[in-house]
Amino acid sequence: MKLKNIFILLASVGLLASCNEKKEGTTMAEDNPFAKESTLAHGFPDFANIEESDYAPAFEEGIKQKREDIDAIVNNSDDPTFDNTIVAMERSGKLLRRVSNVFFNITSAETNDNLRSIEKDLAPKLSKLSDDIKLNEKLFERIKAVKESDEAKSLGTAETRLLDDYYKDFVRGGANLNEEDKEKLREINKELSLLSIEFGDNVLKENNKYELVITDEKDLAGLPQSVIDAAKATADEHEKDGWMFTIHKPSLLPFLTYADNRELRKEMFMAYINKGNGGEFNNKEILKKMVELRIKKANLLGYPTHAHFILEKNVAKNPDNVKELLNKLWTPALEKAKEERAQMQAIIKKEGGDFDLEAWDWWYYADKIKQADYSLDEEALRPYFQLKNVRDGVFIVAERLFGIKFTKVDSLKGYHPDVEVFEVTDSDGSHLAMYMADYFPRPGKSNGAWMNAYRKQSNLDGKYVTPIITNVCNFTKPVGDKPALLSLEEVQTLFHEFGHALHGMLSDGKYPSQTGTSVSRDFVELPSQVLENWAMEPKVMKLYAKHYKTGETIPDELIAKIRKAGTFNQGFATTEYLAASLLDMEWHSLTEPFEGEVIEFEENFLNKEKGLIPEIVSRYRSPYFSHIFAGGYSAGYYGYIWAEVYDADTYSFFKETDVFDQEKGMKFRNTILSQGGSVDSEELYREFRGQDPDIEALIEKRGLK
Repeated sequence: MKLKNIFILLASVGLLASCNEKKEGTTMAEDNPFAKESTLAHGFPDFANIEESDYAPAFEEGIKQKREDIDAIVNNSDDPTFDNTIVAMERSGKLLRRVSNVFFNITSAETNDNLRSIEKDLAPKLSKLSDDIKLNEKLFERIKAVKESDEAKSLGTAETRLLDDYYKDFVRGGANLNEEDKEKLREINKELSLLSIEFGDNVLKENNKYELVITDEKDLAGLPQSVIDAAKATADEHEKDGWMFTIHKPSLLPFLTYADNRELRKEMFMAYINKGNGGEFNNKEILKKMVELRIKKANLLGYPTHAHFILEKNVAKNPDNVKELLNKLWTPALEKAKEERAQMQAIIKKEGGDFDLEAWDWWYYADKIKQADYSLDEEALRPYFQLKNVRDGVFIVAERLFGIKFTKVDSLKGYHPDVEVFEVTDSDGSHLAMYMADYFPRPGKSNGAWMNAYRKQSNLDGKYVTPIITNVCNFTKPVGDKPALLSLEEVQTLFHEFGHALHGMLSDGKYPSQTGTSVSRDFVELPSQVLENWAMEPKVMKLYAKHYKTGETIPDELIAKIRKAGTFNQGFATTEYLAASLLDMEWHSLTEPFEGEVIEFEENFLNKEKGLIPEIVSRYRSPYFSHIFAGGYSAGYYGYIWAEVYDADTYSFFKETDVFDQEKGMKFRNTILSQGGSVDSEELYREFRGQDPDIEALIEKRGLK
């Protein structure tokens, strides 16, 4: 799951808002789609009537209303109470929340030069708004007064956490700084917001820039017909002769896996790993500046490093605990990867090759081993993984575990023709949520896959607001008359992101800043990662894996092969992920600005200090590591593996009885999925599971014993 830095900055403790400075002619008209709640069913955004020109005036009016709301709280002559201060903050900025939710989702999923320009114009103003609120002394005094009041002692669990979170976020936002340091913090936040957008913009442009156009049919040797057809369709779309490949994952990974032409594999791979590493879209100086500013900000606020600042709010608490987990897994994962490397080198020798395995060879020879040792050809699986069937399969899983149902709504249109819209209802037929699915890559969409909310669930002042949730992915597109057929990895990604969507759709809290996925970064991946387990469960595969031509259910022997190969290549998969996690922690554990060469920093740390073998490259290299430099995962990329400890333990709990044990499913819904951040994450897990998670379940699951 990815989130924009600006979005995260303003979403914390109810401060979600945006602004645009006053410009002539930008006052919001009464017919602006953001002027009031959508009149469409269940408040669904009126995408058909939203124009790009609507955003600036809506932001301008929204910031005006937000400031008026804050001023009303600050100037309230009554003594500070939980309702007139904390809950009032939760109520504030409705228009800003409305326009921000739509705008920042669109700039991730369907952006263009004009929207990027608006986003860059907004960035410093959004940062200023957040600082103006968090550095407002009178407002902080009211929050502090509530925290120290007798009323605070009698608040419920959710209310106590909300109050504590507000107080801590204001302190972490600089409320206790002197005026000089507050101004320094303002400048740092402003600059960071702009740099983050520039970094992400460069990565998007790099992803869209590279093209490998093949005109000699001999260079297609080894590629499955489905991959060749997709490349031909891409070339036609771009008015090119021949076959066109890009470094978007649905094109890149099949090429690295199947293309016999080793030099072209190298060219593709090097183009991918050198994104942002020089040239027109160089991100190296940007990330160095961001690292420096994050150190300065952490020091201003009393923390030795950015990692200490970030992790204070997470389950992990501090960098030492994170590094302990990562290093505990690093050694067995690396040893497993070395074994895998030796197997591949043996194949090269057996085939008469006179060269050493390189990073661009890994996928190619890994596939040879998979076919030889497991008789598993992943391309032969695709016909069973028609996108629509896989999606319907995950819907069935949600229905059986949590009692919910999905119904397609053709009368509501998304922000792009690819988007499908569904209504989600509970077992009694009552409305729960709206869900959007956006699955295919396009130039205006960021790489990767994520979930987000166009509207979060809340229940303030007796008004129950249902969520509007989206999944955005970059899956293999349909070609000609052939439907979208997914790879095994894409199937798992669909289940993963849908797990996040469930977290948003099944939310049942009161306060907006606590609902849905508003949990610590290293716990938020639990619902997504645990759902991946159902994707490969035999009785689940029988529900969705149907051959797109014949309708034949996937054979038992093919399921058995998939299961047998479940821990195949896990040395590589775990090592490349851990490398990125460790790299993230290394950047954000620095205590002084870095003045050297970025790639040299990586190599010195990963290859020389940690012993990463040259045949494996970190899942993300620094110049295109958008999670930590253009998203919300700085000092937090480790969170996937941290949450996987919970995920492995959770799934083993279901397996004790039945993967469709609805009693356990409803318990998971009513504790983990519905509560959001209203209760401490570790407490929620103990309530659900009756114990703390055991890391041994994860080591066994990944085959690293």
